[in-house]
Amino acid sequence: MSGISRRKFLKSTVVAGGSAAAAMSSTKKAFAMKEFEGYPESMGVLVDLTRCIGCRTCEAACNKEHGLPEPALPFDDFSVFDQVFHEGKQKRRTTEKAYTVVNRYETKDQGAPVYRKLQCFHCSEPACLTSCFVNAYTKTKEGAVIYNADVCVGCRMCMVACPFSMPAYTYDSALHPQIIKCNFCYDSRLKNGKPPACVEACPQDALTFGHRKTLVKTAHERIKANPKKYVDHVYGETEVGGTSWMYLSSVPFDQVDFNTTLQHHPILDNTKSFLGIVPMVLGIWPAMFLGFHLLAKGGKGEKKDKESKNRVEVQGE
Repeated sequence: MSGISRRKFLKSTVVAGGSAAAAMSSTKKAFAMKEFEGYPESMGVLVDLTRCIGCRTCEAACNKEHGLPEPALPFDDFSVFDQVFHEGKQKRRTTEKAYTVVNRYETKDQGAPVYRKLQCFHCSEPACLTSCFVNAYTKTKEGAVIYNADVCVGCRMCMVACPFSMPAYTYDSALHPQIIKCNFCYDSRLKNGKPPACVEACPQDALTFGHRKTLVKTAHERIKANPKKYVDHVYGETEVGGTSWMYLSSVPFDQVDFNTTLQHHPILDNTKSFLGIVPMVLGIWPAMFLGFHLLAKGGKGEKKDKESKNRVEVQGE
């Protein structure tokens, strides 16, 4: 390998390193500029499981608010709590006909049953939104995660991405299948400063509507005032970066079917470290291949020069 070829290669490597450094710097700046700051005006709901009696009034109110079909069992038929699915390992889930459901749990830490209301959590940084390549989801300043069926292509990536398995999929229309989930009563109530229909209808004050920051404070005050009554954790305060719907419970959350293995930062953060090296790879690889090309080309050129020189010397003799 000649000195010139080595210099060319080293020069290419330096250029590659500079390109990679610049790319990584730009990437860091881009992420820094887009650092998640939350939604200062976000509203939310605090669900106190110690107050819920399983009356299903919230289900009826949601059904009426959204014009959903009547359920197979009337709202005052509590035999619905005996229904289980998937070999008894799962209670009722939300569907295209029910944006919210209440389930009953017989727990080992408490004699009386515990009831849990279930609906979309309306994450502060939603995985459904970041996974959707057609931007069918929108996070509003009020805290709601709403869905636009007009642009949805039915890929159902949001269903896979959701850490709470909330979006449901309706197949009722072959031409217009769509995702169905709680919309926080956004159009009819939330954007006008009103609480969701389920909150307004709850007779036990198990659901408290307000600014999210205030609700977090309220939740911790309740825990502090009654440490024996509540588990010392506000579910949804930090899970996956925080959610608009948060919970208090008298029993460990895993006993009432909450996912207690979730990370405490937005799911999108998991991809940032990977995305950060992409510009580096894109910057280094072309330069490296260019360096190899120059080496190979330089080597061939030297070989031809030597062959030409030898021929001249032979001819001269």
